[in-house]
Amino acid sequence: MSGNNPSPSYAGVPASHAGSLERATFIKKTYLHLALAILALVAVESVLLGIPAVVSFAMSLTQGWTWLMVLGGFMFVTSLADNWARSSTKKSVQYGALAVYVVAEAFIFLPMLFVAQRMAGGNDLIMQAGIITMALFTGLSAVVFLTGKDFSFLRSALMIGGLVAIGLIVCSIAFGFSLGLVFSGAMVILAAMSILYTTSGIMNHYNTDQYVAASLSLFASFMLMMWYVLRIVMSMAASE
Repeated sequence: MSGNNPSPSYAGVPASHAGSLERATFIKKTYLHLALAILALVAVESVLLGIPAVVSFAMSLTQGWTWLMVLGGFMFVTSLADNWARSSTKKSVQYGALAVYVVAEAFIFLPMLFVAQRMAGGNDLIMQAGIITMALFTGLSAVVFLTGKDFSFLRSALMIGGLVAIGLIVCSIAFGFSLGLVFSGAMVILAAMSILYTTSGIMNHYNTDQYVAASLSLFASFMLMMWYVLRIVMSMAASE
């Protein structure tokens, strides 16, 4: 989960205190960068899925403790990229952080996307999961914008839920049991809470010149939901 507190080194005003035009521009830039990040992810995934050696390498990392180490590395990259994007006033560093995070997401998703393609004989399952995720993301974002509610109170629940999820994942790898649909459903709920929290934080705690960092936080929440929605779609397809 990405933090929502802006760095004091920024000169922009908080979006919550900005004029209507400045705030509208900030929101537009944030969601434009989110859309570009998603498109970049699709492009990178298309390239990676077309390179058998890369796919084989990624698949080889999904077994046992190796996968746990990969997840740990991904969490480190996530934290690092978020920190770079939020703490630097240099746009080149912010865009670099977003690019690094997009590539990290593309690699972590690669094995599951490969399996999904094999199951469906194409991208049908991936498209279904993408449409569901986009619909949920749009609806949750609308809740924040229409109500103007501050969802910062979800922070504690997200931290506890995240720690519990990590613990269950570690235990599943250590003891060799599978985390089923119930876990995936719970994680979709956690991702929904993260979207509410992050969207609210963007409006209340980010400065108007932090649109790259804001888009990175939203992208992280979007991809978390996409991961578990795709797991559910794949599980349902496998049971048919």
